Amino acid sequence: MSLNDVLSDLGKYLEFEIEEGRNTAAVSKQSLAALGRRRSARPVPPPGPMTPTAEDALAGVAEEVARCTKCSLHETRTKPVPGQGSARPEIMFIGEAPGYDEDRQGLPFVGRAGELLTKMIDAMGFTREEVFIGNILKCRPPNNRVPLPDEMDTCLPYLKRQIAALCPKVIITLGATAAKGLLDTTTGITKLRGQWRRFEGIDVMPTYHPAYLLRTPSAKREAWEDLKAVLEHLGRPIPERSQKGNR
Repeated sequence: MSLNDVLSDLGKYLEFEIEEGRNTAAVSKQSLAALGRRRSARPVPPPGPMTPTAEDALAGVAEEVARCTKCSLHETRTKPVPGQGSARPEIMFIGEAPGYDEDRQGLPFVGRAGELLTKMIDAMGFTREEVFIGNILKCRPPNNRVPLPDEMDTCLPYLKRQIAALCPKVIITLGATAAKGLLDTTTGITKLRGQWRRFEGIDVMPTYHPAYLLRTPSAKREAWEDLKAVLEHLGRPIPERSQKGNR
């Protein structure tokens, strides 16, 4: 018999004795009321598990990427490059794969193409710390070759988990490989760029890779039009310092 059952029986007995005029126990009605409250009290359940934050989810992906041996790229990489930036971004940039500089530092877009991407982000009125930057692959392919289909298929679940944790308002894919890997399309980037697409409920704007823009400066104007379309989609004004076009 539980304590609550004992208290319940005792309370009923004492109440009966009082009603029969046999007040042989020094128990007041207030005490009986207290016993009732004690009887009806329920234990407070322990708090449930806390919902993982975006920071927790991103850290979990980074730890798994650091231990990943699912494809041969882990054998030749120097450092994995899980991604970098805000855990609550409006915009997520997705490139192809780490290059030489990224492989050495473990950070995305830190070479010449990274410098141009930083300028593009700044022209939009953001900083690198306010967006999130990642890649289809988390490890550098040897000699910066194009990622193989099986490598992208193996690595894509990491990126999907990051996207689910970040919940960006817009994804900007940089270059043909990023668009192909994320959107599963064979359309060339020259036809695909500037055209809104969707990935798991999130709007996607494909545009040129900064490395291509370094080789083909005349394409910068088209890339800037794509970035302006993203700003318009987000309801953000074009920064005054960028009104004359992409720097």
